[in-house]
Amino acid sequence: MKIAVYCSANNNIDPDFFHLTEELGQWIGKEGHTVVFGGCAMGLMECIAKAVRDNGGRTIGVVPSIVEKGGRMSDHVDIHIPCDNLDDRKGLMVAHSDINIALPGGVGTLDEIFTVCAAASIGYHHKKVILYNMKGFWNSLLAMLDDLEGKGVIREGFREQLLVANSLEEVKLLLSKFTSNAEH
Repeated sequence: MKIAVYCSANNNIDPDFFHLTEELGQWIGKEGHTVVFGGCAMGLMECIAKAVRDNGGRTIGVVPSIVEKGGRMSDHVDIHIPCDNLDDRKGLMVAHSDINIALPGGVGTLDEIFTVCAAASIGYHHKKVILYNMKGFWNSLLAMLDDLEGKGVIREGFREQLLVANSLEEVKLLLSKFTSNAEH
């Protein structure tokens, strides 16, 4: 399975996020899956890529030219897909993945999550996003989405597109449901 992971490229965030990301990457690698990520050598991006590779998995780095020119491309990229900008990166990451997981992140991660969900909501694809809700990171976003749904501005079925996992075990369970459904 090819799993796109959207996450922070910042290093100065809660150390628990790094630990939980490393656990996820170890599991992805040991299961023989591939992670598709933004290719940056910083923050949770670097953490997930290193953990996947160190545990036998492959990585696909979709790397904007500005990241490469700045010398910030990860050394943990097996397959390098260069791109011009963030819009290109989002499209390529979706095209090269089967499912998406969002770890803690900022505006870039939010942009990626909502791009995937918006495209699915109008039928461009049927790929899901799992919000890995580490330490309740996504709780305020989920409350906002509930509010928007209550106001009628979010399409019906949105919650079937955007799934929530509060632990690695829940991530594994959701992924196993996805793989078993894909086989049938």
